[in-house]
Amino acid sequence: MSVPASNTFLRLFTEDQQSNSPVQPKKKMKFIIAIAFLAVALAAPQGDKKPIEIVSSNSEMNADGSYSFAFESADGTKVSESGSQKQVGPKPEDIGTVSKGSYSYTSPDGVVLTVNWVADENGFQATGDHLPTPPPMPEHVVKMLADLKAAGVL
Repeated sequence: MSVPASNTFLRLFTEDQQSNSPVQPKKKMKFIIAIAFLAVALAAPQGDKKPIEIVSSNSEMNADGSYSFAFESADGTKVSESGSQKQVGPKPEDIGTVSKGSYSYTSPDGVVLTVNWVADENGFQATGDHLPTPPPMPEHVVKMLADLKAAGVL
């Protein structure tokens, strides 16, 4: 039986008639993997996602390096940020940008989530009612840290 060259699927699962040798298992596996990837790609949601309109936007950049911006989108997402240059080390050339801001959005279950944040010489710190917080330090750790501070070690 002769298999047309254009019929790749059948060619992979039949013997090669000209050489009378079975198709190599690696070719079959590669083909099966390719079909699996194609199936996953076709199964991905194809919904029409329209761009979300920006309903307000403000931006300011100053000569001293300070800045601010804010925007709000039609879906209720709000973002704001401001920052300035600050000496963050002992030398005058140890200048860094310190920033603060917030963002809020509506979760899939309809709750508005807000995150307030600061980024400065102490790193990035975010706060929000929905964010996890660490448990309180055990009393023995608090006492140990106080003792170390009193001894001048910390």
